[in-house]
Amino acid sequence: MGILAGLAVVALELVYLIVLTIGLTRLPTPGDPISDPWFTIMEVLILAMVPAFIVLMTAVHAHAGRADKGYSLAALVFMSMMGLVTACVHFSILTLGRHAAFDGYDLVFAFTWPSVVYALDILAWDVFFALSVLFAAPTFRGSGVTLAVRWALVASGLFALAGLIGVPTGDMSLRNIGILGYAGLMPIAAGLTVILWIRTPAAG
Repeated sequence: MGILAGLAVVALELVYLIVLTIGLTRLPTPGDPISDPWFTIMEVLILAMVPAFIVLMTAVHAHAGRADKGYSLAALVFMSMMGLVTACVHFSILTLGRHAAFDGYDLVFAFTWPSVVYALDILAWDVFFALSVLFAAPTFRGSGVTLAVRWALVASGLFALAGLIGVPTGDMSLRNIGILGYAGLMPIAAGLTVILWIRTPAAG
């Protein structure tokens, strides 16, 4: 289960990065939001990532040693919180966000700062996701690939947390630092985890 979830995370994140790159290169100015069809594709990909991330952390919890179950459980809970918040955000954008005929639309659904959905997305990825992978990291004890997984998770979490700099400064280009954490380093961590689990027999 963990191997399949890890492969799904890697595949979906790689596609997401490709679409994100295309969307960014099509921007008229750096401060503009990504336009369709790229934005809609990214929304669908994020919704597809949610179950993969949660199942991956479920496998991490199952794989963790008895002494590390507290860390792995916290990782699973925070990843579930991330999934719930981000799924609500992006499903709302794909459905209700298509209807702009009410007061306060930009304040709620526009994916520009400041808006409600943008704030919730930051909470999901730069806080809950970051905490999840940082709690998951200590459960990987050992050397070689195991050590590589541990530090890839730590780096992913720290970069995601660094994306919070964009909130007090109001500069969302700084928030892009967080993207390196969950879209750049997390696929590496997931891929290394798959390699580790392929090499490690499942516990009885």
